[in-house]
Amino acid sequence: MEATDFITIKDIIKKDNQLFVDIKQILIDSIRTKIANKQRESSYMPFHTRLLGKDRMALYSFIQSLNTNFGTSIYEPVAARIGKSRFETSEKQQIAGTKISSEAQIVIQNIMDDICTANIWPNRISEVERIRKVCQKGQMNTVKLTKVDLKLQSDSGDIYLIDIKSAIPKIGAYEVYKRTMLERTAAILAEDPTCKIHTKIALPYNPYYPKPYELWVMKGMLDLDEELLVAEEFWDFLGGKGCYEHLLDVFEEVGVELRDEIDAYFAKYVGK
Repeated sequence: MEATDFITIKDIIKKDNQLFVDIKQILIDSIRTKIANKQRESSYMPFHTRLLGKDRMALYSFIQSLNTNFGTSIYEPVAARIGKSRFETSEKQQIAGTKISSEAQIVIQNIMDDICTANIWPNRISEVERIRKVCQKGQMNTVKLTKVDLKLQSDSGDIYLIDIKSAIPKIGAYEVYKRTMLERTAAILAEDPTCKIHTKIALPYNPYYPKPYELWVMKGMLDLDEELLVAEEFWDFLGGKGCYEHLLDVFEEVGVELRDEIDAYFAKYVGK
């Protein structure tokens, strides 16, 4: 199953008419929880407050806090719920595996060395096959890998390990992402050498819109065709063509529905 499979969000909704009801509830619960928690948080910034006022600082603090947790409290659960409508399984915060062969670790280091010194261009398909050949050779070493934000399995048995990242990760972060994806591949193949494994980085939206995402920051480190999903590519991959735009409409609906509650929260700070 690939993002290019001809399926639309309308097809998905016909099979799962509860989908966007559940997504709306995820958003509503997240915002209400954030409002309740912000009432108990202490954020004393006297100089900022005197300069800008308590109402503006309350808005700033709320948005900053929301942004910090957007990935885990909104993007991940929403993505997992959409994934369930199209994939055989869709789970967040999963472990890829616990063991990697010593021979696979050598291959991973060689790949990273060659990519970092620009001796080769990233090629996900070739890299997977290099790791597959040695995935059970040598000593099986126990490793502690970071959890995968989203793990999907298609009807055909393909496994997708997707990390959802902030819209503009630091340039140096992509080297870490690349190594992590290679290690997860080795861990999955150590358990099943025949597995059809795909690892990807997903960016929920394009901050440069309407211009294309500035891919130069990761070119040379990631296989852009195989390892990156940006904005529509990500959401439409999960839920079919049109999912991204439909999802934006749902976010807007929830914003309208909760407007009075949000306004009431900030009204306490007006004029103070």
